[in-house]
Amino acid sequence: MSSESLRMRWLTRPIFGWARGALPSMSATEKAAIEAGEVWWDAELFTGNPDWKKLLGTPPARLSDREQAFLDGPVRDLCAIVDDWKVTWEDGDLPPEAWEMMRKQKFFGMIIPQGYGGLDFSSYAQSEVIRMLSTRSITAAVTVMVPNSLGPGELLMMFGTQEQRDHWLPRLADGREIPCFGLTSREAGSDAAAMIDTGVVCRGEFEGKETLGIRLNFRKRYITLSPVATVLGLAFKLHDPDGLLGGDKDRGITVALVPTDLPGVKRGCRHLPGLQFFQNGPIEGEDVFIPLDNVIGGQEQVGKGWPMLMSALAAGRGISLPSLSAAGAAFCARTTGAYARVRTQFGLPVGRFEGVKDRMGRLAGNAYLLDAARRLTCAGIDEGRAPAVVSAIMKAHATYRMRDSVIEAMDVHSGKTVIDGPRNYLGSLWRAIPIGITVEGANILTRNLIIFGQGSIRCHPYLLKEMTALEETDKDKALKDFDKAFWGHVGHATATFFRAWGRSLTGGLLAPAPADAGAVTKYYRQLSRYAACFALTSDMALLTLGGALKRKETISARLGDILSELYLLSAVLKRWQDEGRKDEDLPLVAWCMEEGMATIETSFDQVLANFPSRVTAWFLRLFMPMGRRRGPSDALTQACADILMEPSATRDRLTAGLYLGGEGDSIHALERAFALVVETEPIRRKLRDARIDPADPKAKTLITADETRRLAEAKAAVDEVIEVDDFPADELSGAQPKSAKPQAGKAPARRKTAPRKTAGSTGSSKSKPKSSRATPGSKVAAE
Repeated sequence: MSSESLRMRWLTRPIFGWARGALPSMSATEKAAIEAGEVWWDAELFTGNPDWKKLLGTPPARLSDREQAFLDGPVRDLCAIVDDWKVTWEDGDLPPEAWEMMRKQKFFGMIIPQGYGGLDFSSYAQSEVIRMLSTRSITAAVTVMVPNSLGPGELLMMFGTQEQRDHWLPRLADGREIPCFGLTSREAGSDAAAMIDTGVVCRGEFEGKETLGIRLNFRKRYITLSPVATVLGLAFKLHDPDGLLGGDKDRGITVALVPTDLPGVKRGCRHLPGLQFFQNGPIEGEDVFIPLDNVIGGQEQVGKGWPMLMSALAAGRGISLPSLSAAGAAFCARTTGAYARVRTQFGLPVGRFEGVKDRMGRLAGNAYLLDAARRLTCAGIDEGRAPAVVSAIMKAHATYRMRDSVIEAMDVHSGKTVIDGPRNYLGSLWRAIPIGITVEGANILTRNLIIFGQGSIRCHPYLLKEMTALEETDKDKALKDFDKAFWGHVGHATATFFRAWGRSLTGGLLAPAPADAGAVTKYYRQLSRYAACFALTSDMALLTLGGALKRKETISARLGDILSELYLLSAVLKRWQDEGRKDEDLPLVAWCMEEGMATIETSFDQVLANFPSRVTAWFLRLFMPMGRRRGPSDALTQACADILMEPSATRDRLTAGLYLGGEGDSIHALERAFALVVETEPIRRKLRDARIDPADPKAKTLITADETRRLAEAKAAVDEVIEVDDFPADELSGAQPKSAKPQAGKAPARRKTAPRKTAGSTGSSKSKPKSSRATPGSKVAAE
């Protein structure tokens, strides 16, 4: 008898029996969620010994000439015709010409192949489009992102039949059809598997013919574009009580296409998501009959809706909201730096005060980190991956950091962005924060359960193999597969222990780093050290807690925070490499690394302080000696802040791809004031050195007439920037402003009070159309 057979009989078999009893069984829903998408750099980090060559070998995200032309042309043109204040406070919708442009230029078909009439853009191009639009109008950005994220288009391309693709994709690409996707039920919320929306297989009449189909009853809410959608992608639980399809009577979650003009469909009412006026609302259906052919993928995909949704979401969450969040952080950094330079208090630009610099340094660092992670994630997706755990990391931590950035920016702007009006360029971002935090999986759920919970199973080299073996019904095969996976796990854990111990004892000095990493070598080594400690801690948590770990949500969340920081900091190092290892960007890199490493060490400490097994916690503290980093120094934070207040290539790289307004726009005015203040600084310095106030008549003896004129021009530009809006008191009696003071060079914009919303109204007093289909841009909706 071989040694392997002896091991299997005397060691593996009893362990197998114990593990089978200890490990809770996975439901089909849980299994589908765990198996959704792919693993990528997250799996390298989970090994505890990441191969940095793989990271640096990932081709950087790039735009094609065609994609760049789209950004420079149609995207900028769309930004130019959208007035976000008018959309929000007057019309309650994008203007008709914006809807027409989005159709004509195929904004809704960015993910659809050119063969079907779409643009077939890369993930990075989609991200760049959303980035620019979101700095002009959240409403425009969301309207574009949703059809190109989770929805009928993506599901059709991944799972649809050829006939379905041929019919629907061209119509979605050119805007003849406006899609929405109905997932969230009133009762289910984040627990989508608990939806009570149903479909029953039956025979019915469709287009004058008796047809085998499905009778639907559903009530969905929070559905973006539903008030104007012409086709609904619907998730529901399918039942076959008469066995018309054969097999089980309860067929599970299924996804089908439902034209919204079918009898029984009710939509057109709108939600008001935090004073953001993208089209969002409930959609309901009572006894709606569709043919069986409307199931996405046909009868073969009946009951497979949950895996379909999870697979589609795995990539989609990594693009849309992270793009909006990274853009928001960069926008906050650029505007705050400019404002802090032009706004003076006590005779100094406010950005010269250390308290303000503390906020601005964080803004600069967050902007650099988020855009680095956005680019890396898009690069991975464009390689053909759908990294589920990475997408969850990006969705949660990007929206959290956007929230932090908006708060920091408003802190510096103070009263400027407290007062709402056309001049308040941060108000819309502030109102968007709860939306990003909540949608596409609430962040609390994502952070506490998904990032580490899904990551520990999918990314671990052996855990999923062990779990699969324990679920195997063939006992001989199960034992053999478990034996191979378990002892591989033991070997991996042993190697991880010595890595974590050795790298911790030496403070990471001997940990792996790329041979030519240059100035950031020490950071690679620290991440290698933390990755080994994370892998060891994860194994000990899984060993001592087993299936109970998913109920220890705070421990899972903190382990997820460590994994998230490892990914985000990897992206920072990758960005610095891809952008040519520029020395002038090193303060931003160093700030991100110091801040992230402090977060990692704090999270490790919190995990061990709350670990249920105190013996295990003591063991890990002994063999993973770790200090408590304090984060970036004041000098480093101030150096990052200074980047935001001076024109430079670094500042431009940090805030590239934003829409910076047009003539008469508040952002354009800020950019102009910033440029003039910087340009005239030598003149002011000359006067300061002579201790002469610019308003003093003596100033004319020291500076030329042209210099006097330029100083006056700069002062007028600054006065325009620091101005805030006010409104006639009688026009604020309803709660919404109706007219605003004119900005410099602009006539007053008369604003009508938004009417009360009633069922079937989008906020317009115009009459409803006869058709049951709403026309986006007409400011009216059906039903």
